[in-house]
Amino acid sequence: MDKKRLAVCVSGGGTNLQAILDRIADGTISRGEVVRVISNNPNAYALERAKKAGVETSVLSPKSFESREEFNDALLALLQEVNPDLIVLAGYLVAIPPQVIRAFPGRIINIHPSLIPSFCGKGYYGLKVHEAALARGVKVTGATVHFVDEGMDSGPIILQKAVAIQDGDTPEVLQRRVMEQAEWQILPRAIELFCEDRIEIKGHTTAIRPDQEA
Repeated sequence: MDKKRLAVCVSGGGTNLQAILDRIADGTISRGEVVRVISNNPNAYALERAKKAGVETSVLSPKSFESREEFNDALLALLQEVNPDLIVLAGYLVAIPPQVIRAFPGRIINIHPSLIPSFCGKGYYGLKVHEAALARGVKVTGATVHFVDEGMDSGPIILQKAVAIQDGDTPEVLQRRVMEQAEWQILPRAIELFCEDRIEIKGHTTAIRPDQEA
């Protein structure tokens, strides 16, 4: 069986990318392979992680283009050249243009560090999500993997995992716990399910088909 081609878009350190690469290396994700890592940040450590894993990289920054429209067209052209079965946004701090979403319907997923619909949408990214959760005083937070549509963090949810907030948590401590206990687990799992053709989109929700080999 041919493996699904994965393109991973990332802006920073790439810990979620590493989780994906590790699960491919140990065979947990057996039907997918990362064929390209794309970053808007030429200094992103994620690019080093990709190179160590032998994965080809591309850097495409909005700052290199005279207009956002030119960048959007270039990003679409790059992705069409890579021809991925699935685009994974793993800490990618760039708004995905509508033409990319239309070109890859049901084939773009994102990891968000909260239990959507809490603490999501415009302005909620990185530490800001965890700062908001602590400021609101919620007792449970977590992470969500969802399909990307033309809204902000509004596509059909695939997987979620809850993480308890503890007394004395700082945004940085909470961010690390959410990554370790949720993000690094459910993002590879969602990719695994996609590669096994087990995710079915039903309107604005999803269903996970049973494993036929179980």
